Amino acid sequence: MKKSYNINILGQELLVLSDADDEHVAGVIRLVTEKMEEVSKSVNNLKTLDVAILAALNVAEELLKLREINEDLCFQLESRAEKLIQMIENAS
Repeated sequence: MKKSYNINILGQELLVLSDADDEHVAGVIRLVTEKMEEVSKSVNNLKTLDVAILAALNVAEELLKLREINEDLCFQLESRAEKLIQMIENAS
C-alpha cells in the first residue's frame, strides 16, 4: 500500500507516494538532495529547475555506467558458469 511523504528538497515542498519502506524513501531523498546540492554549489545562480535537470542528468549518467558494469559482470558470470558446466560434464 502506498504511503505519502511530505518532502523538502532545496526549499521545494512535495508530496510523494511510495510503496517503499521509510528507510528506502529517506535514502532516495538523501541522494536527490546531495546531487542537487552538488550541482547548485558548482554553478552559481541556477534556477531550481535547472539544478534539478542537471542533477537528473548526473544520476542518469551514473545509472548508465552501473548498468554497463552490471552487464559486463553478468556476461563474465555466465561465461564462467558455462565453463564450469563444461568441466563438470567432461569429468563425468
